[in-house]
Amino acid sequence: MNDHGKIQTVYRIKELSARKPLRFSLAPDAPERARLARELGISDIRKLTFEGDLQAEGISDWRLEATLGATVIQPCVVTLDPVTTRIDRPVIRRFIAGLATPQEGEETEMPEDETIEALPDEIDTARIMAEALALALPDYPRSQGAALETDSFAPPGVNPMTDQEAKPFAGLAGLRDKLDKSS
Repeated sequence: MNDHGKIQTVYRIKELSARKPLRFSLAPDAPERARLARELGISDIRKLTFEGDLQAEGISDWRLEATLGATVIQPCVVTLDPVTTRIDRPVIRRFIAGLATPQEGEETEMPEDETIEALPDEIDTARIMAEALALALPDYPRSQGAALETDSFAPPGVNPMTDQEAKPFAGLAGLRDKLDKSS
């Protein structure tokens, strides 16, 4: 906790001990979870925890290893009914000194290792928690039994094309199997 009674979430690299890992634990209260749910465009976040360690890695790099735990509610993409999802994920970030940070609007290649970031002056564990949660959310949550109906459109007297017919090579496997049997 800091002097104002708030849990510390931002750590200045220069103030951290390179010898001893820093243990952190975040469990945002209801108003903070509601704010984050609005930011992420979801209905609710019932539970949210982010716990881990921040430690030196080598001479000037840092590593964050944590566990994200959350219970989120999103609308079903088919019925709009509430869908509750439990998320439990490991989170790893490696902060590398001397790694170039792209300037705004500048194109850059994504590194193969998506855990790598340029070493900032400060590490904000609340920001990392929010990013990890955003990445862990289901893209298309569905209520149990919810299914998309399909509509077929065609002019009168013409049979509508099916999804299977729209795939030009789908029938080749069947043809190959027939040829193999006749050989």
